[in-house]
Amino acid sequence: MKARIIRIGNSQGVRIPKPLIEQTGLKGDVEIEAQNGKLLIKPAVKARAGWAESFKEMARRGDDALILDTEVALTSFDEDEWEW
Repeated sequence: MKARIIRIGNSQGVRIPKPLIEQTGLKGDVEIEAQNGKLLIKPAVKARAGWAESFKEMARRGDDALILDTEVALTSFDEDEWEW
């Protein structure tokens, strides 16, 4: 299917025909990247997607302990200047 690059304000764009949008199921925000002289349009990944599942798996494996020792992390500011 052919389309024409058109002027949109100071930018350029391509109108994507409805059948292609319906076929891909794309909606809302998308990510666009250039690959080997082609444009790839894909659904935008939500920030922190999959984090909840990863944290559950870490807890299941017992791999969710803090790695910083609180005593080591304290600075002179924490001990001398900060009012607890």
